[in-house]
Amino acid sequence: MRVSRPWLVVFAFMLPAGVAASSGAAAEGRPNVLLIMADDVGCETLGCYGGTSYATPQIDALAAAGMRFTHCFSMPVCHPTRTTLLSGRYPFRLGNPGWGTYPKAEEKSTLAWAMKRAGYATAVAGKWQLTLLKKDPQHPHRLGFDQYSLFGWHEGPRYHDPLIWQNGEIREDTEGDFGPDLYVDYLIDFIRRSGDKPWFAFYSMALCHDVTDDLKAPVPHAPGKDRYLNYAEMMAAMDRCVGRLVDAVDEMGLADKTVVLFTTDNGTAQRSKLRAIGKQNKFEYETVVSQRGRQQIRGGKGKLTDGGTNVPLIVRWPGAVKPGTVVDHLVDCSDFYPTCVELAGGRAPAELSLDGHSFAGLVTGGDYSPRDFAFAQGGGKHWVRTQQFKLYSDGRFFNVANDPQETGPLDLQDLSPAAAAARRRLRAALDALNAG
Repeated sequence: MRVSRPWLVVFAFMLPAGVAASSGAAAEGRPNVLLIMADDVGCETLGCYGGTSYATPQIDALAAAGMRFTHCFSMPVCHPTRTTLLSGRYPFRLGNPGWGTYPKAEEKSTLAWAMKRAGYATAVAGKWQLTLLKKDPQHPHRLGFDQYSLFGWHEGPRYHDPLIWQNGEIREDTEGDFGPDLYVDYLIDFIRRSGDKPWFAFYSMALCHDVTDDLKAPVPHAPGKDRYLNYAEMMAAMDRCVGRLVDAVDEMGLADKTVVLFTTDNGTAQRSKLRAIGKQNKFEYETVVSQRGRQQIRGGKGKLTDGGTNVPLIVRWPGAVKPGTVVDHLVDCSDFYPTCVELAGGRAPAELSLDGHSFAGLVTGGDYSPRDFAFAQGGGKHWVRTQQFKLYSDGRFFNVANDPQETGPLDLQDLSPAAAAARRRLRAALDALNAG
């Protein structure tokens, strides 16, 4: 069934069983939580992280008004980052779910379910990727989202004339529209209709990932162009969409009641599709290179180096977070689950052993114990690291503070006492993880 007038039917919020109606985030001292995850955006692209190739005034303003992290780490590609964010556990714990899958046994243990159990309304918009929605249109609901508006991953366009699934049905009114604007519209409406009930909104952005490339025919070029949006244009659209959503929160008078978290799923793409050639899904690509200081940096998506895994993290909560704060504490993508749940005053299921380490204390000014190490995996390898040192599962050991490009591992026979001690601690962490 296709929906022609989706706004009339999608917003009927139901409380999860056993949860009484909340009197509102302000009354209970629990903030709303807006979690924004951009796609294929590394630190070097953002002005607040020293990037100069793209104008990012909205995200820069978010950083100026809040807390910016310098050592946040993702997985090197999108799907494992997103499964880790929703589960609070590393992919190897879940059996390394493949693209388009999420373990069925874990569906009731997600971050969204934990927020629902804490009395929050929940919504997601943008990119899903955890299933083909045409085969399983109830999947986002089963994973804990009351409401959703998501493009049909590997089914149709995400940007121009997008194919959007909305609460189990396909929208028919998207011709001539730009998908990212529709996802923002949806979340703004969700927030407005939530009333006094606290809410958790996950803006799982499609930007700045290039277009789908495995359909029977290429998706539409940008209106008035003979090509797709290039990376610079996608960056501008990404920044504008973030600004629209944050501005809407502020205009509703919810700024001091809402924690905004902005991060990304992996580093910048190494290349991006520029135009379709013919009808057989052949494409012309552009190489993505960004300027940061005197460096020209090619995107590192897919690599386990900083270029693929060191991602932005910005947190804004007026009245709680001091503007312009910069912190170097370690964060990885498993940490968003316990952090959001702690901010909500909720808890994960007692039987669930999370890899995530809450950084809510940094946000609230409360108790906080730093992480000992961050973790990432990809391509059959994995690593653990501190701010200065990184140890790979294959034994390579780097001083990444001095050698962020990992041009050469340290000689294990000639380590300084500090490096040798760090390596012993990281070796113990690797052994305890037993990631295979």
